[in-house]
Amino acid sequence: MASLQGGAALAKTLFPAVGAQGTAALRLFFSALILLPILQPWRLRLDARGWRDVALYGLTLGGMNLMFYMALRTVPLGIAVALEFTGPFAVAVLTSRRPRDFAWIALAAAGLLALVPHGASLSSLDPEGVAYALAAGLCWALYIVFGQRAGLRHGSRTVALAAGIAALGVLPFGLAHAGPAALFAPGLLPWAVAVAILSSALPYALEMQVLRRLPARAFGTLLSLEPVFGALSGLLFLGETLSPRQWLAVAAIVVASAGITASSRRGG
Repeated sequence: MASLQGGAALAKTLFPAVGAQGTAALRLFFSALILLPILQPWRLRLDARGWRDVALYGLTLGGMNLMFYMALRTVPLGIAVALEFTGPFAVAVLTSRRPRDFAWIALAAAGLLALVPHGASLSSLDPEGVAYALAAGLCWALYIVFGQRAGLRHGSRTVALAAGIAALGVLPFGLAHAGPAALFAPGLLPWAVAVAILSSALPYALEMQVLRRLPARAFGTLLSLEPVFGALSGLLFLGETLSPRQWLAVAAIVVASAGITASSRRGG
């Protein structure tokens, strides 16, 4: 999560050069180039159902990246991640059955509500940016569902294949917005590769391992740590500050994530 949100902070610095669309395209393009030779997805033997699972996984991955970066144009990083988390939070709620799960989910929800600004601060948020963040949340929820299905049935190699599908889906948006010359400018490529490693190649490969080991409710609640790392990355790299109330919210989310994970390890 630290890698993912640190990469998001770095990615935001590329927006003036290639825009949100171009940044998302570069992130996924280089992520696929890194993961494909390492994981060698051509060794997979997929039937029609398998291809459907991986295609849906890849398309939701691409949509999640594009929508999130579109949100970051006008919404602070920590707030955008908190809004985006409505997706995994919904997965946690819909797949939970035990009372103790709902206790941890309620604590995470309280923390998230405190993390998001209220009143005049909330009204100052760009509505279009908020809509993009919520759309990214929907894609994130579907990413969890389809990613878990693809990983359980076909293994970790599906990450590379999904990254390739995501790149093919988002690259046209990047090319249309920035143009090929700007998108693949030599001076930009080292930063694009760094964003791909921090934001996609490393975290998505690790997330696939977690998805295969934790139930969806635990993974969905554990991801509530994402707004925490988003807020910290915004503070460290972009100068986006937190109020004391929001620091208490961070603590509540950390406790909830630890609780739901420990509960899942004990009881399944």
